[in-house]
Amino acid sequence: MTLPEPAGAGAPEPAGAGARRLAGTPLREVHERLGATMSAFAGWLMPLRYGSEIAEHNAVRRAAGLFDLSHMGEISVTGHGAAAALDYALTGRLSTLAPGRARYTMICAPDGGVLDDLVVYRLADAEYLIVANAANAALVRAELTERAATSERATGFTVTVTDVSLEYALIAIQGPNAAAILARLTDAPLASLKYYASTRAVVGAVPVLLARTGYTGEDGFELFCRPDDAVATWSALHEAGTGTGPQADGQAAGMGLRPAGLAARDTLRLEAGMPLYGNELSRDVTPFEAGLQRVVTFDKPGDFVGRAALAERAQAGPRQRLIGLTGRTRRIPRHGYPVLLDGEVIGTVTSGAPSPTLARPIAMAYVQPRAVEAARGAGEPGGTAGPCDLAVDVRGHAEPADYAELPFYRRAR
Repeated sequence: MTLPEPAGAGAPEPAGAGARRLAGTPLREVHERLGATMSAFAGWLMPLRYGSEIAEHNAVRRAAGLFDLSHMGEISVTGHGAAAALDYALTGRLSTLAPGRARYTMICAPDGGVLDDLVVYRLADAEYLIVANAANAALVRAELTERAATSERATGFTVTVTDVSLEYALIAIQGPNAAAILARLTDAPLASLKYYASTRAVVGAVPVLLARTGYTGEDGFELFCRPDDAVATWSALHEAGTGTGPQADGQAAGMGLRPAGLAARDTLRLEAGMPLYGNELSRDVTPFEAGLQRVVTFDKPGDFVGRAALAERAQAGPRQRLIGLTGRTRRIPRHGYPVLLDGEVIGTVTSGAPSPTLARPIAMAYVQPRAVEAARGAGEPGGTAGPCDLAVDVRGHAEPADYAELPFYRRAR
């Protein structure tokens, strides 16, 4: 899903005089009261950080973090033809998704290029909710509308595509203590709620769609609620995880929850090897370049948009490969920096940042397929850079790096 990087392409702009023209989420005043640094992102004014983004990152890894994701786009697809329409429109087979479950998938152009990566929730037999990236929501809605009409003509079953973004606020609680905090506020069966599953629930006094999903590499939940209920939902979660507010107690104070901004969310997803649209994913790459061939289902019945091009790419192999890099120095690889092997440019960094968990710089990069095996054996972690070691050109300096398998971080199960 699309998130801003602290630096490099896609980074949010500091909020200034133009901030009044940006859309604010229902939680804007809450963020400002908490002292958040607000930044422009995809037409929205969003919290970048509340204090230390490293502390916010570490809170998610060790305890819990609270995020406002209300800028994301929500699109409803309903009707007897909804399942067939989504099978045609998207790369996955959504008709096999059981009600109450969710799936990560993509919408591709006819040539196989990625238009957006999505999470699709099946709420009922003939009702789906699609979450799109904020910057791509209008495009996704338009493409789904067009493709649903094509499917409707072919099958004769009705399909309705509706932008319902203004009907939802979206709040995420992520981290090893997320379930314990949420359990203080709801009777929902959290222990039996599987990863990528959802259920209707009441959290505090607020009705929500509660999903065990997230984009941080940790266990956690995303709560879809009415915009008018966003402040009450955020406040209940904040109080239950920090021990503040009228219901404060010692148990909550020990939960260690922190509000977290988009900067921490970006370093979390990078450590977890999760792609960012506009960096790892774009109109110029297919799921195969990104190592996400698992989201393309060729054995579903009927055609789907991009099928021929994606089948050709599967047969020919990717034109570039996404790999991980860990830096041996403190200088940070950033989006767009060249990747070198034996002094030759073999690729480009897509995302890079200091890793609070690994305590060294990390990056993802697209490199030439022929260079992957050489890059994998180019050097030993902690060794001295040699003539065949990997490096990243950081503003004219070849900074030594090591090949890393993705993800960089995987939580203990």
